[in-house]
Amino acid sequence: MHVDRIHHVAYRCRDARQTVDWYKTMLNMDFVLAIAEDEVPSTGEPDPYMHVFLDAGGGNVLAFFELPSRPPMGRDPNTPAWVQHIAFRVKDRATLLQFRQHLLDHGVDVVGPTDHGAFHSIYCFDPNGHRVELACPDEHEADVVARLDAVKWRMLDDWTATRRAPRHADFLHARERSRDA
Repeated sequence: MHVDRIHHVAYRCRDARQTVDWYKTMLNMDFVLAIAEDEVPSTGEPDPYMHVFLDAGGGNVLAFFELPSRPPMGRDPNTPAWVQHIAFRVKDRATLLQFRQHLLDHGVDVVGPTDHGAFHSIYCFDPNGHRVELACPDEHEADVVARLDAVKWRMLDDWTATRRAPRHADFLHARERSRDA
Protein backbone atom coordinates (compact mmCIF):
# COMPACT_ATOMS: atom_id res chain seq x y z
CA MET A 1 0.00 0.00 0.00
CA HIS A 2 1.34 3.47 -0.90
CA VAL A 3 0.27 6.93 -1.94
CA ASP A 4 0.23 7.42 -5.73
CA ARG A 5 0.88 11.17 -5.75
CA ILE A 6 -0.46 14.44 -4.37
CA HIS A 7 -4.04 14.95 -5.55
CA HIS A 8 -3.88 18.69 -4.87
CA VAL A 9 -2.39 21.14 -2.43
CA ALA A 10 -4.72 23.86 -1.14
CA TYR A 11 -3.95 27.31 0.21
CA ARG A 12 -6.08 30.25 1.18
CA CYS A 13 -6.34 33.29 -1.10
CA ARG A 14 -7.67 36.81 -0.67
CA ASP A 15 -9.40 36.95 -4.07
CA ALA A 16 -10.03 33.87 -6.22
CA ARG A 17 -10.20 35.80 -9.52
CA GLN A 18 -6.97 37.71 -8.82
CA THR A 19 -5.23 34.48 -7.83
CA VAL A 20 -6.33 32.59 -10.96
CA ASP A 21 -5.30 35.54 -13.14
CA TRP A 22 -1.88 35.81 -11.47
CA TYR A 23 -1.03 32.11 -11.83
CA LYS A 24 -2.27 32.09 -15.45
CA THR A 25 -0.31 35.23 -16.36
CA MET A 26 2.85 34.74 -14.32
CA LEU A 27 3.30 30.95 -14.41
CA ASN A 28 1.17 29.98 -17.43
CA MET A 29 -1.03 27.62 -15.37
CA ASP A 30 -4.40 26.60 -16.76
CA PHE A 31 -7.52 27.22 -14.66
CA VAL A 32 -9.14 23.79 -14.55
CA LEU A 33 -11.97 23.80 -12.01
CA ALA A 34 -14.01 25.92 -9.62
CA ILE A 35 -16.26 24.72 -6.82
CA ALA A 36 -18.40 27.05 -4.70
CA GLU A 37 -20.43 25.93 -1.69
CA ASP A 38 -22.32 27.51 1.18
CA GLU A 39 -21.26 24.83 3.64
CA VAL A 40 -18.24 22.57 4.09
CA PRO A 41 -19.08 19.11 2.69
CA SER A 42 -16.93 17.20 5.20
CA THR A 43 -18.28 18.95 8.32
CA GLY A 44 -21.59 20.53 7.29
CA GLU A 45 -20.35 23.81 8.78
CA PRO A 46 -21.93 26.88 7.17
CA ASP A 47 -19.00 28.66 5.55
CA PRO A 48 -19.37 29.93 1.98
CA TYR A 49 -16.26 29.53 -0.15
CA MET A 50 -14.87 29.55 -3.67
CA HIS A 51 -12.39 26.73 -4.34
CA VAL A 52 -10.31 27.12 -7.53
CA PHE A 53 -7.93 24.59 -9.09
CA LEU A 54 -4.94 25.25 -11.36
CA ASP A 55 -2.90 22.82 -13.45
CA ALA A 56 0.64 22.88 -12.06
CA GLY A 57 1.91 20.40 -14.68
CA GLY A 58 2.69 16.71 -14.52
CA GLY A 59 -0.67 15.82 -13.00
CA ASN A 60 -0.13 18.22 -10.09
CA VAL A 61 -2.94 20.52 -9.02
CA LEU A 62 -2.64 23.73 -7.01
CA ALA A 63 -5.85 24.88 -5.33
CA PHE A 64 -6.98 27.95 -3.40
CA PHE A 65 -9.92 28.79 -1.15
CA GLU A 66 -11.44 32.25 -0.93
CA LEU A 67 -13.30 32.52 2.40
CA PRO A 68 -15.21 35.82 2.44
CA SER A 69 -16.92 35.31 5.81
CA ARG A 70 -13.66 34.64 7.68
CA PRO A 71 -11.25 37.19 9.16
CA PRO A 72 -8.47 38.30 6.79
CA MET A 73 -5.78 35.71 6.27
CA GLY A 74 -2.52 36.10 8.14
CA ARG A 75 0.79 34.38 8.62
CA ASP A 76 2.21 32.46 11.54
CA PRO A 77 4.25 35.26 13.17
CA ASN A 78 6.78 32.71 14.48
CA THR A 79 7.61 31.25 11.05
CA PRO A 80 9.85 33.27 8.72
CA ALA A 81 8.31 34.16 5.34
CA TRP A 82 10.95 32.11 3.47
CA VAL A 83 9.98 28.82 5.14
CA GLN A 84 6.48 28.09 3.85
CA HIS A 85 6.46 28.14 0.06
CA ILE A 86 5.20 26.47 -3.07
CA ALA A 87 8.01 25.13 -5.28
CA PHE A 88 7.58 24.28 -8.95
CA ARG A 89 10.13 22.52 -11.14
CA VAL A 90 10.96 23.98 -14.54
CA LYS A 91 12.81 22.24 -17.35
CA ASP A 92 16.22 23.91 -17.27
CA ARG A 93 18.20 27.04 -16.39
CA ALA A 94 17.19 28.79 -19.63
CA THR A 95 13.52 28.33 -18.70
CA LEU A 96 14.21 29.49 -15.15
CA LEU A 97 15.83 32.68 -16.47
CA GLN A 98 12.94 33.23 -18.91
CA PHE A 99 10.47 33.03 -16.00
CA ARG A 100 12.66 35.40 -13.99
CA GLN A 101 12.58 37.98 -16.77
CA HIS A 102 8.84 37.46 -17.35
CA LEU A 103 8.11 38.07 -13.66
CA LEU A 104 10.37 41.13 -13.56
CA ASP A 105 8.71 42.48 -16.73
CA HIS A 106 5.35 42.23 -14.92
CA GLY A 107 6.62 44.13 -11.87
CA VAL A 108 7.12 41.11 -9.61
CA ASP A 109 10.11 41.28 -7.23
CA VAL A 110 12.34 38.24 -7.77
CA VAL A 111 15.18 36.85 -5.65
CA GLY A 112 17.79 34.71 -7.36
CA PRO A 113 18.82 32.61 -9.08
CA THR A 114 20.15 30.83 -6.00
CA ASP A 115 22.45 27.80 -6.33
CA HIS A 116 21.37 24.98 -3.99
CA GLY A 117 23.89 22.45 -5.30
CA ALA A 118 21.46 20.01 -6.91
CA PHE A 119 19.22 22.73 -8.32
CA HIS A 120 18.89 26.47 -8.88
CA SER A 121 15.91 28.57 -7.80
CA ILE A 122 14.23 31.92 -8.07
CA TYR A 123 11.70 33.22 -5.55
CA CYS A 124 8.81 35.67 -5.51
CA PHE A 125 5.51 36.21 -3.70
CA ASP A 126 2.05 35.73 -5.20
CA PRO A 127 -0.68 38.34 -4.55
CA ASN A 128 -1.74 36.44 -1.40
CA GLY A 129 1.70 36.65 0.18
CA HIS A 130 2.56 33.00 -0.51
CA ARG A 131 6.22 32.52 -1.41
CA VAL A 132 6.66 30.85 -4.80
CA GLU A 133 9.84 29.07 -5.86
CA LEU A 134 10.74 28.00 -9.39
CA ALA A 135 13.56 25.46 -9.50
CA CYS A 136 15.55 23.84 -12.28
CA PRO A 137 17.97 20.93 -12.06
CA ASP A 138 21.71 21.54 -11.88
CA GLU A 139 23.93 19.75 -14.39
CA HIS A 140 25.34 17.75 -11.45
CA GLU A 141 21.92 16.99 -9.92
CA ALA A 142 22.16 13.17 -10.01
CA ASP A 143 25.60 13.12 -8.37
CA VAL A 144 24.64 15.65 -5.70
CA VAL A 145 21.38 13.86 -4.89
CA ALA A 146 23.26 10.53 -4.60
CA ARG A 147 25.74 12.12 -2.17
CA LEU A 148 22.90 13.64 -0.14
CA ASP A 149 21.07 10.31 -0.11
CA ALA A 150 24.16 8.63 1.34
CA VAL A 151 24.24 10.96 4.37
CA LYS A 152 20.56 11.69 4.97
CA TRP A 153 20.06 9.39 7.98
CA ARG A 154 23.32 10.48 9.66
CA MET A 155 22.33 14.11 9.11
CA LEU A 156 18.87 13.54 10.58
CA ASP A 157 20.27 11.62 13.57
CA ASP A 158 22.88 14.32 14.28
CA TRP A 159 20.28 17.07 13.93
CA THR A 160 17.90 15.24 16.26
CA ALA A 161 20.64 14.87 18.87
CA THR A 162 22.01 18.43 18.73
CA ARG A 163 19.54 20.69 16.85
CA ARG A 164 22.60 22.09 15.03
CA ALA A 165 23.35 21.84 11.32
CA PRO A 166 25.54 18.78 10.72
CA ARG A 167 28.43 19.24 8.29
CA HIS A 168 27.75 16.07 6.24
CA ALA A 169 26.63 18.09 3.20
CA ASP A 170 29.20 20.89 3.25
CA PHE A 171 30.12 19.77 -0.28
CA LEU A 172 26.96 21.57 -1.49
CA HIS A 173 28.66 24.92 -1.03
CA ALA A 174 32.21 23.92 -2.00
CA ARG A 175 31.52 25.04 -5.61
CA GLU A 176 30.44 28.46 -4.36
CA ARG A 177 33.63 28.85 -2.31
CA SER A 178 35.80 27.78 -5.26
CA ARG A 179 34.02 30.27 -7.56
CA ASP A 180 34.47 33.08 -5.02
CA ALA A 181 38.21 32.40 -4.54
